[in-house]
Amino acid sequence: MTRVIIFLMAMILPFLFIGPASAQDRAVPQEDTQIKLSFAPLVKQVSPAVVNIYAERVVTQRVSPFMSDPFFEQFFGGSFGFGSVPRQRVENALGSGVIVAADGLVVTNAHVVEDADEIKVILPDEREFDAVKVLSDERSDLALLRFDTEGEDVPFVEMAPSESLEVGDLVLAIGNPFGVGQTVTSGIVSALSRSSLNINDFNFFIQTDAAINPGNSGGPLIAMDGKVVGINSAIYSRSGGSMGIGFAIPSEMVATVIAAEAAGQAGDHGVIRPWLGVSAQKVTSDIAKSLDLKRPIGVLIAALHSHSPARKAGLNVGDVVLAVNGNDVRDPSEMKFRMATVPLGEHAVFSVLSKGKQKDNN
Repeated sequence: MTRVIIFLMAMILPFLFIGPASAQDRAVPQEDTQIKLSFAPLVKQVSPAVVNIYAERVVTQRVSPFMSDPFFEQFFGGSFGFGSVPRQRVENALGSGVIVAADGLVVTNAHVVEDADEIKVILPDEREFDAVKVLSDERSDLALLRFDTEGEDVPFVEMAPSESLEVGDLVLAIGNPFGVGQTVTSGIVSALSRSSLNINDFNFFIQTDAAINPGNSGGPLIAMDGKVVGINSAIYSRSGGSMGIGFAIPSEMVATVIAAEAAGQAGDHGVIRPWLGVSAQKVTSDIAKSLDLKRPIGVLIAALHSHSPARKAGLNVGDVVLAVNGNDVRDPSEMKFRMATVPLGEHAVFSVLSKGKQKDNN
């Protein structure tokens, strides 16, 4: 299950040659290792922990016996409700997930298990487990499932900070596209800190050209050390055709959701997050010029709530926030994401440009 249908397959060659090669530069591989370069060892390490998720929900509709009558339909369309009776039908959703703890904790997308009455997790070795949704955070489009391992050993993978990635790094996407079975696709990190989107409330993603198809949603984005750096969530496509633009939720947000569930810092609507009480805007070239900045950087504080913790920490309207906890911010979405990954009760350090002077506010 994903939000837009796309067909995509990306391949990355192990060697890139810049410029035309002369006859002397070309050579036949001399060793087996030069021929057998492969992602296979990495896939064998990670894929046992990538699961298929089948979600089932019962939907109740009111159906009128007059709905199929052409006479009534020309006046009322399909919404004619006279004499309607409730009917139930079962909807099935397909997605992917990844086991991140030995106790059966699974991370997936919230939209994969939305309103699900029954959830089944199937491991690559064909073991099946009934799972329960322990947390659904719609704002980040992340959900946590847990299944009873029944004393069995289950594989799991570790997470790594996505901050360790660089544009151009190789990554793998693993999932169950179209229900055909576990599939691995490769790509590169096309961009980091992509925030000019409207996918979830935080709009902060890793962009990749690795294939993310229907059924891939909720599966992991894997770095070359075999650790999870993101959860595949959505793609961009104008027509449903392949455009090679996929998005993964960074592992920092995933770690925040897992920590919130463990600490009991979640409610009916998801994770309980810090409130900043700030209205902000991106620093444009015109604003930068008015503030005597050499270039547009940071986020301008446009308004502060009277009870804002940022106000109490010394921030003022007109200040420019340059970084949060050492991470540069370039627009309000990025600042919002950085604050959303700060656990309740902890401090955040804002690097601020105020009246021409840079300072840190805790």
